[in-house]
Amino acid sequence: MRIAFAADDSNECVEAVRAYLDEHHEVATVEGDWPVMSRRVAGAVVAGDADYGVLMCWTGTGTAIAANKVPGARAATVADAWTARGARLWNDANVIALSLKRLAPDVAVECVAAFLSEPTPDPDEAANIALLDDVDV
Repeated sequence: MRIAFAADDSNECVEAVRAYLDEHHEVATVEGDWPVMSRRVAGAVVAGDADYGVLMCWTGTGTAIAANKVPGARAATVADAWTARGARLWNDANVIALSLKRLAPDVAVECVAAFLSEPTPDPDEAANIALLDDVDV
């Protein structure tokens, strides 16, 4: 899988996620301040240059907000493997955002692995997922 990756800081958590991604996937690192890097990662996913995006910032919140400004991006902030997997299954998320300050390195890796383990969303959620694109709600 091709993964677009960006982090606005570096620490053990970022290093662990990056090592996991490098070992298992083709990774394109994106640079820039967190709003810019987030939109670039989301843009790469939406354009088909990457299959999924992984963003890391202090809380994960800002990067998710910025990524979600890109039409077609579905970024979810996650803090555990169950939520990360559910973001793919039940929301068809194509980008995850992680806190590099509040997650232990092994938990962050578990989140990424769980997210990337689901190749398709749950077909039972197709109607609800379609409603995410409905701007006339």
